[in-house]
Amino acid sequence: MKIIALNGSPRKGWNTHQMLEAFLEGARAADAGTETELVHLFDLSYTGCRSCFACKRKGGPSYGRCAYPDGARELLAALAAADGIVCGSPIYFHDITAQLRGLLERLFFPFHSFRAGETTLAPKPLRSAMIYTMNVTEEEMRAAGYPQNLATTEGYFSYTFGHPPALLYACDTWEFSDYSLYEASIWDEAAKWRRRQEQFPRDLAAARAAGMEMVRAISIDHPA
Repeated sequence: MKIIALNGSPRKGWNTHQMLEAFLEGARAADAGTETELVHLFDLSYTGCRSCFACKRKGGPSYGRCAYPDGARELLAALAAADGIVCGSPIYFHDITAQLRGLLERLFFPFHSFRAGETTLAPKPLRSAMIYTMNVTEEEMRAAGYPQNLATTEGYFSYTFGHPPALLYACDTWEFSDYSLYEASIWDEAAKWRRRQEQFPRDLAAARAAGMEMVRAISIDHPA
């Protein structure tokens, strides 16, 4: 069993990265034989879909898979062969980061069939999860319509791979190591720190539990 985590954040060691690590920790705890990998997307050089349509050419050697030769190519092949994918992203302007969005374009589009009566060309169903981290509170997130906006991308996981993604939100997160260095007076640093100490451990625990649940679901999908 292989689960790949995609870190769509440019910041290593911070909220999104920690949530993904907790998720993978939970997956390994559920089954010691689970292989996990975490990929930092900002370490790779690639773009979103180029609309070259090599993945749609009749009889083409790249039918149903992305053939564009850049830094995403090997990762896309690994994702197609994985049993589970967990994506993590901070929310920028009500959406996932451009790096994660571009990678998902490259993942989804080759598997979407243009043949009448055919839907997905994905080699197999797989399980997925989306982890979102953000500065706003849960109440502000819902009032601003984040879940509705993010649902479109989530729906493509269901359409392409046969299962809806598990969803985790870490809200009102700790953003700076030292708030005094930044013009950020809209935040109450003391309140942010209390939140960090009290709520973020719960968020990490939820991520671990989600990782364990993904392994259980995969085991049911593909019994030994």
